[in-house]
Amino acid sequence: MLLTPDAPIGQPSFQLSADEIATVVDLACRSAHEGRNQVHSGMLEVPITIVIRKAMRRLKKAEGITNLQIRGEHELEDMATADPALLGRIDITLQFLRQFGDEDDYVAVECKRVGAGHATLNARYVSEGVDRFVTGQYSKGHAWAFMLAHVLALPVDQPISTINDRICQAYGQQAKLAAVSTHAQALAILSGSLVQCGAHIIRLQHIFVDMVSAAQNQREPMARA
Repeated sequence: MLLTPDAPIGQPSFQLSADEIATVVDLACRSAHEGRNQVHSGMLEVPITIVIRKAMRRLKKAEGITNLQIRGEHELEDMATADPALLGRIDITLQFLRQFGDEDDYVAVECKRVGAGHATLNARYVSEGVDRFVTGQYSKGHAWAFMLAHVLALPVDQPISTINDRICQAYGQQAKLAAVSTHAQALAILSGSLVQCGAHIIRLQHIFVDMVSAAQNQREPMARA
């Protein structure tokens, strides 16, 4: 695990250091790997996310990381408008010590299921995941955010290709996904730049983790629960 300096950086765009990015990726990958044996056939997105979030907290304690807190589903409030469509809940949020005290300064991790042959899930990854960062519904003004893709069926190249095509069609070629790093417990880690709210640039990192062995017989459910 990597520790970070306490001094704030990148305000007001809520920048992350390289060490902080590496810490988020490592926690997400290792927690997904640890939690996959608790994922059973037919399990929906929210229960899978809860399993991984609990594993993240266990790993954090085991590693003795004291400059980081991991929160459950994070409810967003837009005080500038009463339109309920602009409210949302991010699956997992983290805060490093320097972010404590500012509820708007957080690290977002949105979780979605994907997989080869799961056309509806792959489409929702963009329309109900990526798009919420583009519109500023999630991580407004932030420099970085993360998506954790629970891969239910291999090969992983198939959903990645579909997702990349949809992202480019919706947000332009500048949003194209590119491999940025590797991790022993990740199938792939990619990143792309998105224009948020028409002006701000946010980097969205996509972490694809293997949930196949526990959910290989899972069929695509009709709705999220």
